[in-house]
Amino acid sequence: MAATERRNFGIYGPGDLFQLLRDGRPRTRAELVEATGLARTTVASRIDALLASGLIGPAGEAASSGGRPPARFVFRAESRLILAADVGGGHAKVALADLGGNILARHAESRRVSDGPEPMLGWIIETALALLSEIGRREDELSAVGIGLPGPVEFSSGRPNNPPIMPGWDGFDVPGWFATRWPVPVLVDNDVNVMALGEVYEHWHEAQDVLFIKMATGIGAGVICSGRLERGSEGISGDIGHVKVAGDEIECRCGNRGCLEAVAAGPALAAGLRAAGHEAVRTSADVVDLAASGDLAAIHALRQAGRDVGEVLAMCVNLLNPSVVVFGGALARAGDQLLAGAREVVYRRSQPLATRRLRIEPSRAGADAGILGASRLAIDHLLSPQVIEDDIAAGQPAG
Repeated sequence: MAATERRNFGIYGPGDLFQLLRDGRPRTRAELVEATGLARTTVASRIDALLASGLIGPAGEAASSGGRPPARFVFRAESRLILAADVGGGHAKVALADLGGNILARHAESRRVSDGPEPMLGWIIETALALLSEIGRREDELSAVGIGLPGPVEFSSGRPNNPPIMPGWDGFDVPGWFATRWPVPVLVDNDVNVMALGEVYEHWHEAQDVLFIKMATGIGAGVICSGRLERGSEGISGDIGHVKVAGDEIECRCGNRGCLEAVAAGPALAAGLRAAGHEAVRTSADVVDLAASGDLAAIHALRQAGRDVGEVLAMCVNLLNPSVVVFGGALARAGDQLLAGAREVVYRRSQPLATRRLRIEPSRAGADAGILGASRLAIDHLLSPQVIEDDIAAGQPAG
């Protein structure tokens, strides 16, 4: 919608008014008049537009202070569905969520992103259709798609940007591919960014400055500053896995030597343990399971990986001054084995003022961080004031 068109809605257009109802608490017209300062007739017209869009509905009547009880209105989170997909190097998860971010159905299985975009995206659609059937909902109820991919993404276009472990994906038009099946908004981002969104929305509402560290096949960080996700100009903000670790010269898959990922990611730890005689250890999960069984070599490897990440993280803490650092990903299941090493170095190497209130914690969302974040990515776009008003102006159901 053009700026001149948006101004016709006034300072509080229907989309702005809707933001007051997103918390799910029913409100009367009078309460909305008081909250916005708009005239009662203006609020009434905004309410009518939102009722027609399906985003809100009646919620009974409030207590009367004399005369007819006033009607109340509430956000209808169940009115439409979101498709969320979390794609990793060797796994993929698909979920359906309502507009409140509540997961209604999900499915996960081993899938190789290296097989290319069309096999993966086709599987996502097939899985979504199966989940729709499972919960008895219609395909036309899907209103937006959110996807996390394991590589850099140009967020404005939804195209992967030279991803190192995703052959065939570079520059692939993911939203355009989906549009041939579902003409809905498709939001695509790096998987670590998506996990950071899911973690913060679900468990760290009070935190405005957060670093989310994913440790699995690769290592990356989702950076949230002043409540906003920072992607950088090319979509690789937070790519700490390719920061050089002092004293190491192991060749990394990026072509450089001594990268953090080359010494502390799951494949590197597994390779070290195999060299020590644990021939069956191949994945991040194998490393964690071995440590959980009490194997000292695996425990020491995880503790050292934490220290190595802590060296890079200490610099990030001094630079960004987060209040919370959250560890997620397959290796983070090791819990204190990994975090102890990171805390040891971060608290020793960072400025005292930067660590005075700093918390370094394991992920609370766990394996759900990706699908929670992917759904939130789509929801926040779909329910933004601009998009709501665009849909209302076009005469389409919003959300």
